[in-house]
Amino acid sequence: MSDFTFPAGFITGSDGVSRPPWAEQTELLRDYYDTEWGVAVTDEQGVFERLSLEAFQSGLSWVTVLRKRPAFREAFAGFDPDAVAAFDEADVERLMANEGIIRNHAKILATIDNARATVALRETGTDLAKLVWSFRPENQELPTSLETIPSTSPESLALSKTLKAAGFRWVGPTTMFALMEAIGLVPKAQRPFLEGQS
Repeated sequence: MSDFTFPAGFITGSDGVSRPPWAEQTELLRDYYDTEWGVAVTDEQGVFERLSLEAFQSGLSWVTVLRKRPAFREAFAGFDPDAVAAFDEADVERLMANEGIIRNHAKILATIDNARATVALRETGTDLAKLVWSFRPENQELPTSLETIPSTSPESLALSKTLKAAGFRWVGPTTMFALMEAIGLVPKAQRPFLEGQS
């Protein structure tokens, strides 16, 4: 990767690693960017967790979600789709009273509905992870600047439509593009090729 050039606008931190500005805001974001962002997630539970957290992030900062992620995992049974799909009104009340998570009633209900849709997908011969990964872009061109990094793509729009048709909610094309970036479906233009960094 010695010939890799980071897009214009990246910041080189005190550790010599180049990152986009959002990843240099806090130590938590730097660690997430360096170790998780853009790394392939291919299991159903892992994709369901990230889809859920991207929905909770909508309208908020990602660092807010990261700080609350341990509480989210505990509150949502480790994001086990089968467990969350069985949540009832008592669970909704429990979640709304949980100060450790983002207490948004609509997003909580959407997460439960999305767990049920995840379980239902299996009856079609696929699962959430396989479905999401089927929308991996064929064109993997890297942007040349932060300004040219898109917030949606034809694939994220198509994924959004497919998921909505399957009963998923809070899965708009921008949120799905963020998911696709986070779990490794699109170019790692905002993530350093760490093996080539010193």
